[in-house]
Amino acid sequence: MTTQTSKLHTLEDLGDVSGKRVLVRVDFNVPLVDGLIGDDTRIRQALPTLEALRERGARLLLVSHLGRPQDREPELSLRPVAECLSSMLGADVALAPALDDIPDGDLVMLENIRYEPGETANDPVLAARLAALADAYVNDAFGSVHRAHASTEGVVHHVRRSAAGLLLEREVATFTRILRAPERPLVAVLGGAKVTDKIGVIERFLEVADAVLIGGAMSYPFIAARDQPVGNSLCEPDGIPVARRLLEHVAPKGKLHLPVDLVVGDRLSDDAAMRVVDFGPIDDGWEGLDTGPRTRGAYAEMIEGAATVFWNGPVGAVELPRFAAGTRAIAEAVARTRATTVVGGGDSIAALRRFGLEDRVTHLSTGGGAALELIEGRALPGLLALTS
Repeated sequence: MTTQTSKLHTLEDLGDVSGKRVLVRVDFNVPLVDGLIGDDTRIRQALPTLEALRERGARLLLVSHLGRPQDREPELSLRPVAECLSSMLGADVALAPALDDIPDGDLVMLENIRYEPGETANDPVLAARLAALADAYVNDAFGSVHRAHASTEGVVHHVRRSAAGLLLEREVATFTRILRAPERPLVAVLGGAKVTDKIGVIERFLEVADAVLIGGAMSYPFIAARDQPVGNSLCEPDGIPVARRLLEHVAPKGKLHLPVDLVVGDRLSDDAAMRVVDFGPIDDGWEGLDTGPRTRGAYAEMIEGAATVFWNGPVGAVELPRFAAGTRAIAEAVARTRATTVVGGGDSIAALRRFGLEDRVTHLSTGGGAALELIEGRALPGLLALTS
């Protein structure tokens, strides 16, 4: 992690960009429902970088992907995003339909970069074509820096000047501070469905955090690792040996915290029968769907007593109000604590928003996968390309 963060090029390193065209890689991969943007958070978080460059007289060519197009599906066009950004900036954002058809304007957005077949393959020809469109390059798409794509990594090798945008710089600084010099106690709350998806994150936090709180479906392999039944619970088979290894060989004593009770239901439904059981064997016909009341209280107490908190992943079937109490308790504790709080992952951020608490968090991370890989200590290609 040291090599990819110690000498990160920033906007100040770009020099004079007045009258120059700057290619800005943004992350406008926002949810669209019937052509309407369901959540504009990623667009809003890019505004400081765009406004800073415009104030310096730069002419902007914005590049983003949207979804995973197989061809040029019209439903994955960035046109609604360009219109939304136009409204936010109070200036027209022209949409360029293709690389060879770029309007001559101060604010232009290129159509979905994944419409170009060489994007995800990091095609050097495409990277060179992108670079030829601008005088400098800025990457502000933290959610994509873990991918070696033409617009995130390849293009940097074909431009003379490149830098991280303000959002990318802030994301890296935030996670670097958490991992290297956090205010203590540092408490990490990790939920979600698969323990194998976050094994590296769990191990890293077991090294640097004071407490690691596990919840959600990723806690059920820990029951199975004790050779106890989990009923119909969502339990990742590959996660069982991982959980066993964590329990037996990796976790320092007293640092890894598992639920003490669970809410189980007879099916995943808001009208399901439900009951509270101890964290242990789950009967056939029942499945774990939320953390129990004692766990909620214990986890909330540790969060409120922390100086730094990182949270990624819901701790129950938060999509159903009947089983959202555990995740709500985490969200409320994160909002209530006086600690520095960092929340990553779309589901966790969506939960904060659902409970009206997104404004009571120190930092909402825009990059789920990128954040987790940064925590694990993996090299992020798009970030490394911006260092010297």
